[in-house]
Amino acid sequence: MPAENAKPPVKLSLPLEYQQDLFTELRSEDELVILARGLGLLRVVTNLLHSYDAAGNNLIVVIGADERENGWIGEALAEHAAISHSPMARGLSVVKTDIMSVGTREKMYLQGGIFSITSQILVVDLLSKLLNPETVTGLVVLHSERIIATCLEAFIIRIYRQMNKGGFLKAFSDNPEPFTTGFAPLATMMRNLFLRKPTLWPRFHITVAKSLEGHRKAEVIELEVAMTDGMRDIQSAILDCVEVSIGELKKANTGVEMDDWSTDSALHKSFDAIIKRQLDPVWHRVSYRTRQIVNDLSVLRSVLHSLLTYDAVSFNRYLDTILAAHSPPPGSTRQNQSPWLFLDAANTIFQTARRRVYTGKVNDTSVPEGAMALSETLRSVLEEQPKWALLADVLEEIERDVYFNPVTRDDSNGTTLIMCTDQNTCRQIREYLQTMYVRPEELIENHEEADKPEWTRSAAFMMRRKLRNYLNWKRDFAKVSASLFAENQKALNGSSDQRGNNGYKGKPPPNKRRRVRGGSAAAVGSARIPNGSFVSGEEKASQVASLLADIQPKGADALQKQEIAVDTLDDMEDCFQLYDMNDLVIIHPYDGDMDEYVLEEVKPRYVIMYEPDAAFIRRVEVYRSSHNDRNVRVYFMYYGGSVEEQRYLSAVRKEKDAFTRLIKEKGSMAVTLTLDAKGVDDPQEQFLRTVNTRIAGGGRLAATAEPPRVVVDVREFRSSLPSLLHGRSMVVVPCMLTVGDYVLSPNICIERKSVRDLISSFKNGRLYNQAETMLQHYKYPMLLIEFDQNKSFTLDPFADLTTAASSTNPSDLQSKIVLLTLAFPRLKVIWSSSPYQTAEIFEELKKNQDEPDPIKASQVGLNAGENPEEQTFNQTPQDMLRAVPGITAKNMGRLVLKVGSIVDVANLAEDELDVLIGKEAGRQVFRFFNRNVFDD
Repeated sequence: MPAENAKPPVKLSLPLEYQQDLFTELRSEDELVILARGLGLLRVVTNLLHSYDAAGNNLIVVIGADERENGWIGEALAEHAAISHSPMARGLSVVKTDIMSVGTREKMYLQGGIFSITSQILVVDLLSKLLNPETVTGLVVLHSERIIATCLEAFIIRIYRQMNKGGFLKAFSDNPEPFTTGFAPLATMMRNLFLRKPTLWPRFHITVAKSLEGHRKAEVIELEVAMTDGMRDIQSAILDCVEVSIGELKKANTGVEMDDWSTDSALHKSFDAIIKRQLDPVWHRVSYRTRQIVNDLSVLRSVLHSLLTYDAVSFNRYLDTILAAHSPPPGSTRQNQSPWLFLDAANTIFQTARRRVYTGKVNDTSVPEGAMALSETLRSVLEEQPKWALLADVLEEIERDVYFNPVTRDDSNGTTLIMCTDQNTCRQIREYLQTMYVRPEELIENHEEADKPEWTRSAAFMMRRKLRNYLNWKRDFAKVSASLFAENQKALNGSSDQRGNNGYKGKPPPNKRRRVRGGSAAAVGSARIPNGSFVSGEEKASQVASLLADIQPKGADALQKQEIAVDTLDDMEDCFQLYDMNDLVIIHPYDGDMDEYVLEEVKPRYVIMYEPDAAFIRRVEVYRSSHNDRNVRVYFMYYGGSVEEQRYLSAVRKEKDAFTRLIKEKGSMAVTLTLDAKGVDDPQEQFLRTVNTRIAGGGRLAATAEPPRVVVDVREFRSSLPSLLHGRSMVVVPCMLTVGDYVLSPNICIERKSVRDLISSFKNGRLYNQAETMLQHYKYPMLLIEFDQNKSFTLDPFADLTTAASSTNPSDLQSKIVLLTLAFPRLKVIWSSSPYQTAEIFEELKKNQDEPDPIKASQVGLNAGENPEEQTFNQTPQDMLRAVPGITAKNMGRLVLKVGSIVDVANLAEDELDVLIGKEAGRQVFRFFNRNVFDD
C-alpha cells in the first residue's frame, strides 16, 4: 500500500522520548510491543492510528478492543483530527453487532477508514469476502496476551496473512505476565501472531527511566499508616486460615503442580484462576472438601481486602453474611461446613471484628473484668479506620499550603484528586469528609466529647448511623440465612443435596469437644454447637434494643441529611452550576487507562493515593513529565506491615520478573520463521494434496483443483473448530444455516454439541426438533458430541449438571441419548475428545464425497425462493418471540417467514405449529399461548 510510505503532516501528542522512539519503530516495521502498565499504551496506539487516518486512503482494522477502549480511541482520533486539521481523517467506526446489515458494512469497508470490529463479525466478513483482506492496509491487535492458537483473533490473523502479504501487522500488550507461562511462551505467541520481532519496554528500560526521572519528576510524599491492634489480629488470623487451607489443598492433590501455591500468590486475584486451571481436568474426581477449600480461598482473600477498605460496621456485616452462607441452618446435623471455620483463627476473626463495633457493658463496678458474660447491656465501640484521620490531616495541610502559598504560575488547577480502589470506598470517603465535623449530641451530654474543641474531626456520627442500620438489618437477616447456605452449596457442588459428600461418614465430626477460648462474653462472642459447627453468638433482643436506644439521633443530629444512594436528578436544572476547579475535591476510583484521561482533564495540583496502585504511579509520572508547566504533589498512603503493602510490592516484583524472563528468552530465541498462513506455495505440491488416494472398493483415483470445502453456520464461529478446519487446508464457507451446523457434502449434515449444550438441548427439547429436520433433508444426518480437550473423555465431569437438571440418577444423559437413537435410527452419533480430533474426523468423512453447495445448504429448510438474510424484520417482536418456550434461533426464521405477527403465532393450531417448527417445539409454543393465567 502506498500509505505505508506516505508522510502526511500530522500533529502527534507524544512528548516523551520513549514514546517517540516507539512510534518511529512502529511506523517502520511490524512488531509485538509489550509495554509496562501505566506507560500510556493507548496514547501510542491512537497516535499511530491517527498517522494512518490522516492520509485518508487507508483501511485499518483494530481487533481486541473492548467497548470502553473503542470510546477512548474514537475520542482521541477526533481530537487529533481537529488539532491537525486533517480533512481526510474519518475517525473510528465501530462494528459490534449483527444489527448492522451486510450491505451497510460493505459500503463502509469500501469507503475506508479505521474500523474496530468484533472478532465474530470480522472472521465471517473475511471468509465471505465481504471485506477483502487484500484491500486492508493493516491490522492492529490489542490485548495480544489473550491470543492463543485456537482463538478467533488468531484465525483472523491467519486469514489476513494468507491473503495479504504486504499489509502491516502490529500487536500490543501491557500485561507481561501471561507471556512467561508455559514452554517458550514468547516464541509461541510470535507464531500465533505471524510476527518476527518482539520489543520490550519495562519501567527500568533506559529510555523510559530517562524520560520519567528527569528534572520534571513529581513530588511524592509517602505516608505509612499503622493498623489498629484489632485489624492486625484479624489480618494475622486470616493469613493463618489461608496458609492452612493451602496446606490442605496440597495434601489432597499431590499429583498437581504446586509451585505457585503459596500465601504470597494467594493475595492476588489470579490465584483463583491458577488453581482452577490446574484442577479443571480432574475437577470431577476431586473431593467435595477440595472444592470447598478452593471456594474458601477466594472468600478469604475477599475478607482480607474488605478488612482494609470497609469500615468496622460494614466489615462485621460482611462477616455475618459469609458465616450464614457457610453454616448449615439451625437444627441441621449436616457436616459440610467450610473447614477454615473450625480453626481457632476463625474464632479470632469473628470475635475481634465484633469487638471493633460493640462489646459488653458492665454496670456493676464490683463485677470482675473477665466476667463480661454477666453483662446485660451492650456498649458501642465503633473503631475508626486509621486512614480517615490521616486523610483529614492531609487535606488540612493542602488547605494551609494553598493559603500560605498563593497560586503559582503553572497550568494546574487547585483541584485535589483522591484515588481509591472502588466506588464503595469513594462513597465511604465522601461520607466521612461530609460528616467529620458533626458531633452527636448524646456524646456531648455523656461528657465523652465535651472536652474536645468544635473543630475536632471524628467519624462518630457516620459510624453511629451505620450501626443503627446494621442492627435494623440484622433483625431481618435471619430470614435469609438459610437460603444463603442453600445457594452456596448449590454453587459448590451443582446440587442442593450433599448428604453423601460430607466427608465424615462413620466418624465423629472434628473439633467436637473444642471449647471457646479466651473467656469472652457469651452475649457478644461466638461458640460451637454440639455438632462441631461454628455459630455466631446471638445478642438478646433486650440488649439490641438497649444499644439501639443509646445511639438514636437527637436534636440537630436527626436533622442531618440522610446518605443518598441514588439521586434521581429531578431538580437538576434548578441546581445546575459549574464548580470552581480551584476549591474542588474529586474522589475517583482507579479505572485503568481512563485514569490518564482523568489527570489530563482535571489537571490536579494535589493527588492523594488512598490505596497503592503501581500503574497509577506511572501514569502520574508520565503526566508530570509530559507537562513542564504543571506541578504535582502526590501523597502515597498505605498500611504498614499489611497485605496491602505486600500485594503492591508483590505485583511490582512479578512484573519485573516477567520482563526479566522475556528479555532472557528474547536474547536466546531463534529467529521466528513465521510460516506462510496458506501452507504450500508450490502449485505441484498443492495439487498433490488434493489427490484422493483412497481407491479401495473399485474407486478411481480422484483429484480436484480445489481444496476441500466445508459450509459452516455463522453462529459456530464462537468455537475453535472453524479455525482448526481452516488450518487443515479446508475452505470454510460461512452461511446462515437453518438445518445443521456443518455441511460436509450434499448428503452429510452435522449438528455439533458440546456436552453442556447437549444437556440443555435435551432439557428444552430442542435437539429432537434439530434431529427431525436433519432427517428430512439429508441422507446422512449426524450428531457430533464434542468434549473439552482439557477434560477427561468421559461424561463423569458433567454428572453435576445432569443431577441439577433432573432428579434422576447421573446416567440420565446416557439414557436420553439412547432414546434419541431409538427415535431416529438413521441419526449417527460421533464422539470426539477435542476440537482437534473433530477436525480429523471431518477430514476423513469428506473423502470420496462431493463438495457441498453453500447456496443450496443455506436454502435447506426454507420454502422455495425465500432467503431470510435479504428480508428485513422488526427487531422488537423477534426479541419477544425468542422468549417463548420452544422458539430457537433456527426455527424462528421459518416461523417469521410464514407468520405475519405475534398475534398470528398465538392463534395457530398445534398441528400448524408442528409443520412449521417441529412437534416438540410446536407443543411448547401452543401450551405457552393457550395456558390459563390463573393456573399454577
